[in-house]
Amino acid sequence: MLTSIATASYSVSAAAYFLLAMLLLTRWRGRLHGIVLPVACVFSALWAATLAYQASRPPSLSLLTDVVEILRNAGWSAFLILLLGPFRQVESSSVSRIRPVLAVIAALYLACLGVAFYAHGDFNPSSHQTMDFSNSIVGSVAMAVVGMILVEQLYRNTPIKQRWGIKFACLGIGAIFAYDFYLYSDALLLKHVNPEIWAARGIVNALVVPLIAVSAARNPQWSLGITVSRRILFYSAALFGAAMYLLTMAAAGYYLRFFGGSWGTVMQVTFLFGAVVLLLLVLFSGTIRSWLRVSISKHFFSYNYDYREEWLHFTRTLSMGEHALGERVIQALAQLVESPGGGLWISRESGNCEPVTHWNMPMASGLEPVNSSFCKFLEYKEWVIELEEYATNPEKYSGITLPQWLQAIPKAWLVVPLIQHRKLFGFVVLAEPRSSVKLNWEVSDLLKVAGNQAASYLAQHEAANALLVARQFESFNRMSTFVVHDLKNLVSQLSLLLSNAEKHKRNPEFQKDMIETVYLSVQKMKRLLEKLSSDDSSEKAAPLFIDGLLQEAVKSKSIAEPKPVLEVLDSSLAVYANSSRLERVIGHLIQNAIEATPRDGQVRVGLRGEKGFAIIEIKDTGHGMSEEFIREKLFKPFETTKSAGMGIGVFESKEYVSELGGELEVVSSESDGTIFRVILPLHQSDRATQVIT
Repeated sequence: MLTSIATASYSVSAAAYFLLAMLLLTRWRGRLHGIVLPVACVFSALWAATLAYQASRPPSLSLLTDVVEILRNAGWSAFLILLLGPFRQVESSSVSRIRPVLAVIAALYLACLGVAFYAHGDFNPSSHQTMDFSNSIVGSVAMAVVGMILVEQLYRNTPIKQRWGIKFACLGIGAIFAYDFYLYSDALLLKHVNPEIWAARGIVNALVVPLIAVSAARNPQWSLGITVSRRILFYSAALFGAAMYLLTMAAAGYYLRFFGGSWGTVMQVTFLFGAVVLLLLVLFSGTIRSWLRVSISKHFFSYNYDYREEWLHFTRTLSMGEHALGERVIQALAQLVESPGGGLWISRESGNCEPVTHWNMPMASGLEPVNSSFCKFLEYKEWVIELEEYATNPEKYSGITLPQWLQAIPKAWLVVPLIQHRKLFGFVVLAEPRSSVKLNWEVSDLLKVAGNQAASYLAQHEAANALLVARQFESFNRMSTFVVHDLKNLVSQLSLLLSNAEKHKRNPEFQKDMIETVYLSVQKMKRLLEKLSSDDSSEKAAPLFIDGLLQEAVKSKSIAEPKPVLEVLDSSLAVYANSSRLERVIGHLIQNAIEATPRDGQVRVGLRGEKGFAIIEIKDTGHGMSEEFIREKLFKPFETTKSAGMGIGVFESKEYVSELGGELEVVSSESDGTIFRVILPLHQSDRATQVIT
């Protein structure tokens, strides 16, 4: 009779703890104290099941029951210690006193395990059985005392306002250790375990399960900081399912071989081959994988998503990939809801949301005006529209009218708005998911936030493309401006030639200068045309002597008045530059000096070397410039004092001189003339080739 009671008692306890462990792992989905509380419940269930199995024997200690009981006590002690961590206000000075206590508790459980193995080893002589029994009982009493102390410390160190959440757990776990203390204290005194007390122990342990469950429900904030990875759980479930499938198929194959007679081996091999092929098809099926991921999220976690992993994957999909950004946006949003495809619409300057790209979905040809009720709803509400829900309950969506082209898309499921700065940048239409995904608040909020992030990526991409086009136009316009500036100088030079032709046309010197001026102007225009029609190869730098370049620049201005004068102190100076551009810089500065100087004035061009630099000096006796003009306007583009000037010559000159690693200095005062100094680093090579065309 007592044996049947003990069997039923421990069986009920095993079932209760197993049920609590399943609830902790599924319904409450890991909100509780990490994995430690479910593990403690599993150990308790195994302990109770072991004792129920051995209940038909006399209540004597065995190795298996001792080990599972120690594991059960260790599980509950670990749970209590971990709960003590968040609640106790431990000062840094007392940390050194806590670690020895934890070490003592760990040593106690290890000692109990050692005693259990020693007591039941084959080497144990029968004369020591009484001593081993006493040692095991003492260890059990010590574990019960440690458990009660931990319960007392937890309750006492918990703030009064928070005791409401842990009092039932303290009562239940304390009852477990208190009953063990009563059982083993009695056994220690009487030298044997009382069968009635031992038989009732299972019922007592089962009665405390509701108390622990109540505290678990009251404390969703209990968290160990250890979470089970969804990826690991996914692959573990897939591996376990594959293993069970293979075992089942192997058993079926053995049955076919055993009862198949002469065809048994053929049937077994054929069946196993088909089973393996079917398993591979299932493992590589996107629908099956999607169903498994959704099922794990629903039943094992409090939230549908691991937001860290999802956001990293979402950002990685947007940032990298072989497809264009539009397709990557569709993929990034689709993978959040297990959708196999979709299409992207973007608002354009035409006033319509136009289809841009698609992924695993037929391309729709519909254009949707941005001022339609559909687009206005997406912009103002920022809601994710579920087309099936709209079909059954259109009032929820303010009675908007869905576009005909949208309703014609096969298997269309969701419309996700892409909002940028509170404006509708576009929207994505997603196809039906591979497995059933309910559009609840969590999924909807995640899609809205992800849609905003995707809109920022698309907007940045569109802005980058627009900026690239703008830069191309800017480069073209800048080149055109410089070309026009060079043409203006040539026109001015030829105009001056024509104005003096009537007066000096019979002068042989003038005729010679005129021919040279026209020749040089033609050469410059040819180089200008080459620059416009070819690449930048003509702009490459090379070593060149400066004196030859200055002679050509001064000769081209020989018909001007006043005529510039060249003074070269060192003809061996060479720099590394492009001859055409540097000649254009020098020619512009000389032209400015001529235009700023009256006919009876002077313009001098000098060249000298100083401390590793070549110094080109253009000095005039013209009207000069103020300090304010030099500081604020001289080197800015499109700033000029000339009526027909463009204001880019000095700007271009300074830009190119700086590009060569030199400096452009200006010394000027009103009515006293101006000095421009072009300071360029000398070329380090011993030989320089003169490159002047």
